[in-house]
Amino acid sequence: MKVEDKVRSPCVSICALDENDICVGCHRSGDEITLWTRLNNEERRDVLRKVAEREKKSLIHG
Repeated sequence: MKVEDKVRSPCVSICALDENDICVGCHRSGDEITLWTRLNNEERRDVLRKVAEREKKSLIHG
């Protein structure tokens, strides 16, 4: 698979984990960040779906 075919990381270079082990910049968990380079595209899309849900919750409860 070519690099341009891979699902890109949601990293925004604001790397800090909150009390729930979620990055305040990209909304991934510490484990998701660590595993990202080993995930296939479907697994990455699954992480991005979780990220979208976390972003919604942070806007509602933020």
